[in-house]
Amino acid sequence: MSQQKVVLLLGSNLGDQKKNLELALQKITDAGNNISQISEFLMSDPVEFVSSNIFCNIAAIIFTHLSPIQLLDCIKGIEAEMGRVNDSKVSGGYSDRVIDIDIIKYNEIIFSSERLEIPHKKHLFEREFSRILLKDFI
Repeated sequence: MSQQKVVLLLGSNLGDQKKNLELALQKITDAGNNISQISEFLMSDPVEFVSSNIFCNIAAIIFTHLSPIQLLDCIKGIEAEMGRVNDSKVSGGYSDRVIDIDIIKYNEIIFSSERLEIPHKKHLFEREFSRILLKDFI
């Protein structure tokens, strides 16, 4: 498979958030993906749940040989390695997290399965912090 252009959004609201994001980006690279662009860090309040911990977020453009599902498996593995114990798709709700990595766009494809929806409509159209981060990436 040739290189595919993917937009990711990463967030953390536990521990050293910036360090968590940098470690996640390093693990994405270590998994064989090429990061071509990274946004500035953006601090934001939690969305769709209540917490006293603010989020640090970042957007990234990567190039990957992985299919959408392979990439999802890769980033879910990174989240687990970094200590994320609950996934909102499994638990049915949002909570504090060491790391969250979402696939926002994968080339221009439209893809929907039980585990993954591309493009990620909530980040593209509903969440203000996402629109700020993604304005130069979409």
